[in-house]
Amino acid sequence: MKRILLPAAALLLLAACGSTNTPAAAPETSNPHAGHSLGSAPPPTPLRAGEKFVDLALPQPYTPQAPNGGTDDYRCFLVDPGLTTTSYLTGSQFQPQNGAIVHHAIFYRLDPQQALEATHVDEQTPGEGWTCFGDAGVQGQTAWVAHWAPGAGETLMPSGFGFSMPPGSKLVMQVHYNLLETGSAGQTDRSGIQLRVADGKSPLKPLNTALFPAPIELPCAAGESGPLCDRDAAIADVGKRFGAEAGEQESHLIQGCSAGKVTAGDTQHCDQPVEGDATIYMAAGHMHLLGRSIKIELNPGKPGAQTILDVPQYNFDNQALVPLPKPITVKAGDTVRVTCTHDAKLRKLLPQLQKLPPRYVVWGEGTSDEMCLGILVVATK
Repeated sequence: MKRILLPAAALLLLAACGSTNTPAAAPETSNPHAGHSLGSAPPPTPLRAGEKFVDLALPQPYTPQAPNGGTDDYRCFLVDPGLTTTSYLTGSQFQPQNGAIVHHAIFYRLDPQQALEATHVDEQTPGEGWTCFGDAGVQGQTAWVAHWAPGAGETLMPSGFGFSMPPGSKLVMQVHYNLLETGSAGQTDRSGIQLRVADGKSPLKPLNTALFPAPIELPCAAGESGPLCDRDAAIADVGKRFGAEAGEQESHLIQGCSAGKVTAGDTQHCDQPVEGDATIYMAAGHMHLLGRSIKIELNPGKPGAQTILDVPQYNFDNQALVPLPKPITVKAGDTVRVTCTHDAKLRKLLPQLQKLPPRYVVWGEGTSDEMCLGILVVATK
């Protein structure tokens, strides 16, 4: 299956299989967009044969600082699970120490050479970790093997499956810190993760994470005005806050999804081809605070079309990666469509956004920007 690499994306996002989480329908609430909150996570599932827990955490507290006049800090930390033999990551439970500022976390697997590069980057950067908008901040393709977003507890792979972890593998823990809240300046965080690791005595079927993004072209709501309601100005502002690649991300998505043609509005979608045979085991959708609904479909409008995930009432605080009721087989040449609906009027309802100037919203790294991302965990054939 095609694995979409986003040079300036990744939110939030997720990865794993067969989970203790509940399905992705929004929980009953008077207002699913009331703001960001963290509930207590349930205890992990008991270990299975050949598994052990590996606990990792930041060695000391980190104080986020948003660069370039923004309100978001993406920070990467090198963590070492201490693997000396072939192993598999079969589950994970991120442990956000300061839920007031942690927006999401992604864990990237590094091979030994990449781990050496990350060590050098870390040593050359003052303080804990290094800035890493978009990805792990090292050369070469890194594998997304775990993640956390609000609403996720322990994510558990199904029996017989796992993410391959060769000897000497290390992880980059990328944490997105959101500093929109009043009083967040100066707060610290010392988050960690509990990994579920299986030895390689009995080889498991390897898993991969496939990402399917779509552009966002959300104009200012009726009655809103200001400099950032101009599309070009809004895109330039994204580039200023997160770097040149981030500023180009929206145009890349439009070219890849609709050959450069897109109509501004609340709802956008993207059709992307599947490059190889695979089986989908888990799915999640990711948007930010203006998200209303997200759907992931297979071969829409064609005989045998299937809905992979449908979240008609998106809730930012319920983004758990969930197992499909039944795994879905896909073949090379199939199409995956992700469709997102956003609502600019929510800006006036959300305390985090009310004081920010209105803007034309495109794909961006910040909590005050937006994303539209379908996340699938697959086993290729």
